[in-house]
Amino acid sequence: MVRKTRDKFIEVARQLFARKGVENTTMNDIASASDKGRRTIYTYFKSKREIFNAVIESESDQLLDRLRQIATRDENPETKLKQYLVCRFETMKEIVGRNGSLRAGFFRDVRKVDRAKKVITEKEIEILCYILREGVEQDIFAIEDIRDTAYVITLACGGMDVSYIRDSLREQGLDKFRLTHCVCDVIINGIKKK
Repeated sequence: MVRKTRDKFIEVARQLFARKGVENTTMNDIASASDKGRRTIYTYFKSKREIFNAVIESESDQLLDRLRQIATRDENPETKLKQYLVCRFETMKEIVGRNGSLRAGFFRDVRKVDRAKKVITEKEIEILCYILREGVEQDIFAIEDIRDTAYVITLACGGMDVSYIRDSLREQGLDKFRLTHCVCDVIINGIKKK
């Protein structure tokens, strides 16, 4: 029951933040839309920032679950890495798109984006390390430092999120499919054993 109520607050908050914006949503709005009293929401969350962080964590968990599923598939590491990269870009686009007015904040407030990304970066690196380590063990990838390589790949992908989400490289002939193909090509050819 406790988890169910907390999850309901998170989902209602996500919807309100998406529709009205974080700044224009109050804790009262969230409590009211959840059919709960204001006191009840404060037993779960001390502030709007805390519930906002819970929304980000919930959205991030969806991404991480998808990436973990790819990492544990019974496929070769190169295929998994390609699927990982495509899934990561598409899921980030889906999350940002689903969250309405958060989308505007995502593109405006770099610090907020960095805080949100920090929540998942370490977990993304762990999942990516799993795939890369498997590739090294199977003699497919030549990587000196798996963790550093996973970190660089994660940062590189994160740096392309906005361009991918906005599809802003289309003028250069790089639609989201071509961009993903190029990223996969650069990364895989950079680590593939010669």
